Amino acid sequence: MAGQVNERQFRHRLSVMTSGTQPPQAEPGNPQHPEPVSRAPRTNGPYEAAPQPGMSHAGQTQTPAPYGSAASGMQQGAYPPAPPGAPSMSGPTHAPPQPDQSAWWNPAAASDPWRDPTSHAVIETRPVPNAPAPEPLPARTPRVRPALGIVIAVSAVTALIAGTLGAAIGIWATRSGSGTGSFLGAEPQTERDVTSVAGVVEQIMPSVVTVLTSNGGNGSGFIVSDDGYVMTNHHVVVGGGTEPAAALEVLFSDGNVATAEVVGSDPDSDVAVLRIEGDEHPAMVLADSDRVAVGDPVLAVGAPLGLSSTVTEGIVSAIDRPVLTENNNGEVESVMAAIQTDAAINPGNSGGPLTDIAGQVIGINTAIASTAAEGEAGNIGIGFAIPINQAKRIADEIIATGSASHTVLGAELGESELGIGVTLSKVVPGSPADDAGLQDGDVLTSFNGNMVAQNTELIALIRKLAPGTVVTVVYERDGEEHSAQVTLEAATD
Repeated sequence: MAGQVNERQFRHRLSVMTSGTQPPQAEPGNPQHPEPVSRAPRTNGPYEAAPQPGMSHAGQTQTPAPYGSAASGMQQGAYPPAPPGAPSMSGPTHAPPQPDQSAWWNPAAASDPWRDPTSHAVIETRPVPNAPAPEPLPARTPRVRPALGIVIAVSAVTALIAGTLGAAIGIWATRSGSGTGSFLGAEPQTERDVTSVAGVVEQIMPSVVTVLTSNGGNGSGFIVSDDGYVMTNHHVVVGGGTEPAAALEVLFSDGNVATAEVVGSDPDSDVAVLRIEGDEHPAMVLADSDRVAVGDPVLAVGAPLGLSSTVTEGIVSAIDRPVLTENNNGEVESVMAAIQTDAAINPGNSGGPLTDIAGQVIGINTAIASTAAEGEAGNIGIGFAIPINQAKRIADEIIATGSASHTVLGAELGESELGIGVTLSKVVPGSPADDAGLQDGDVLTSFNGNMVAQNTELIALIRKLAPGTVVTVVYERDGEEHSAQVTLEAATD
């Protein structure tokens, strides 16, 4: 039977592979340098500025020549010749330079005072016309400076009046529908809508706890009844060992700490139940996880890496994802048809709630996929949660009887070709599979509307359902396709 199968034969590890190449790196001690690029020397054409003093084209510092030296291009006491009609100026003159015949773009460039530093630069002045003298300004009457206290009081009153006027204008503009988009005096919104993410988190946070484990680590949990029952993971209550602790401490969002009794746990489903004293605890609402759809927004709440009351947001990435989890000895311990999400989940989130956008629990955060070869894994946007319908059924059984039942089909599974289906190598007499007419060698291709191609997928889908559930299976026998109705049962061992 499916419940009797050694699941270690069907271990299926999640792995993520990355591909691509990295850019070549220089060897240590032998740095790589780009090849030098040679450039032709630049000349100052008619539209190029001359080099500035103090910096050469090569970037080397130069010392500017003093005024009057040969390098400066002008001698002390020398003045450029004045244009015709300009008043004469004292000092030696020089013949104007001949126009540069190559300056085709401006034949007068040689005599342009803004272009040729050796040409005359003349400032022409005109006498001021006669006008009556301006009247003198009247003498200013000295003002008495008010005391500092009066200035402060006046400023405060002015600010108060301006603020009141601004608020009145803003309120009037809001009510009348006028304005330019900025309403002066509007009060910031501090009361958040209960349907917003912040409003939802405020309501559910008192129901989420941090579970302090015996090995110094932590997990998460959430209250599911007003009389103090708390749901979490089996691997949280065992800590770093193999057996559940008798009691653990839980930390509330308000900082209070209480002792919680470990009522029971189920390693096959990775569900555990705690209980804290009291009968007025805020319980979370449990949703119907069968109605969850890919793309639904979700919130993950818990204590990742010991950071209590942490909230992350994402969506449902997939449903009925087959996931295997291992115990501390590296053995396959649980198989689940999980809800996959991209909401950030990290070590310490285990046992915390995955909720819909209204704050109703749809699953228990349990595992993450990782590319880490060794050591502690971290979030890469692929997390998994146990559907709350399955977890609630297990928790109810633990509370009622101290243990949980496991649903089976009643057949041993053999090796199957990839993508072909799941082979029933042996149908147990008197089992649900036998009662439905299934035979040895039949290949199941569909279970309850889900295509199956691997043994782990079939086991996960079976364990998700409660004993007594009637499902439709599609199978192949001798090259022909058939279907049957199967009533699942609980394992007897």
